[in-house]
Amino acid sequence: NIASENTTKAFDYPKLKSEQVKEAIRLKVREKAILATKARLVENHKSFDDFSDEELEIIIADEERKILDDLKTKSLVVALAALGLNFFV
Repeated sequence: NIASENTTKAFDYPKLKSEQVKEAIRLKVREKAILATKARLVENHKSFDDFSDEELEIIIADEERKILDDLKTKSLVVALAALGLNFFV
């Protein structure tokens, strides 16, 4: 039974590693979104105390979406450059 469990863990290793990488990326995006939210609030002379938790979650989610969209765009440009295609012509 122990050998079976070890075998299962070995086969799940890539999946587990993939989940760890996804979680690390998600946390990094979240951190950047919170920093962007802070900057956005400072620009508007506001603080976190001026908003409810739900409102802040909406603002942070919007910043996360912007960050992910930017990453997707940059990834596309890099992929096209690797293929030798000029995106701007």
